Amino acid sequence: MKAYTEMIPGTNVTFQMVPIPGGTFTMGSPSTEAGRSDDEGPQHQVQINPFWMEVYETTWDEYDIFAFSSDLLKRATTDQKSEGEKLADAVTRPTPPYTDETFGFGRDRHPAIDMTHHAAMEYTRWLSAKTGKEYRLPTEAEWEYACRAGSGGPYFFGNDAKQLGDYAWDMDNSGAKPHEVGKKKANPWGLYDILGNVAEWTLDEYVKDSYGTAKPDALLVEPAVLPTAKRYPDVARGGSWDDDPKRVRCAARQASSPEWSQQDPQRPQSIWWHTDATFVGFRVVRPLQDDEKLKGVKSLVKKYD
Repeated sequence: MKAYTEMIPGTNVTFQMVPIPGGTFTMGSPSTEAGRSDDEGPQHQVQINPFWMEVYETTWDEYDIFAFSSDLLKRATTDQKSEGEKLADAVTRPTPPYTDETFGFGRDRHPAIDMTHHAAMEYTRWLSAKTGKEYRLPTEAEWEYACRAGSGGPYFFGNDAKQLGDYAWDMDNSGAKPHEVGKKKANPWGLYDILGNVAEWTLDEYVKDSYGTAKPDALLVEPAVLPTAKRYPDVARGGSWDDDPKRVRCAARQASSPEWSQQDPQRPQSIWWHTDATFVGFRVVRPLQDDEKLKGVKSLVKKYD
């Protein structure tokens, strides 16, 4: 496995992927960790298979191609259409947002924000068809494993929260907005903004006590709480520009809720955009080997309760 740069076919837009080695780690946080929530325990042992992960949070540069069909508009002037493009064209794309989707925070090289969990999953389905590679959201376990990068404390750089500003944008240093990706230091595995800037969607549906189902001393292999048709709650990880430092830790979990679309006046509310989640985005992963239990999950459509 080597790092590589992917160019989205039919465009000049690229993104970078780095290899994440397989291994085992202790997921969750000890009861003594400062700022800890009850849903972060009990700690348990997890085995992760190798995968690639996007170096930066997915930016508007990438997401706009999917969300606003700029690839279709560009290709309308040509007769060329590959098999991958035909498959990608069949993926349902977002309806126009109710308001400025960037909320004035910036577009070029800035993380894409306020998309729903469903929208993020559909993006990965479109990207997979477009490139011919298997891209998806990381499972919650994969995300934490990659964030920790072999560490075991609250942060991948150690226990001292005073160093957080060197690696992450949070409530204390963000100026109340997300920032261009890659402006802070990376973690040891080359991932930028894995803590802070925007919280990142994972594949998993949020279950508060899901860690409690692990048997003591048992090794869980690639665990995941697969999402269902329920619209809420799903898991976002890493904390954001709008969070205080205690929420910007490797083990911190965040559950989506209807409050993330509170200001959406549409009825029914959009399944593509959250009007109040300017703090959430995502990054993609690519498994070295396909996991049978995760196949088909990307095509799940979220429904209303």
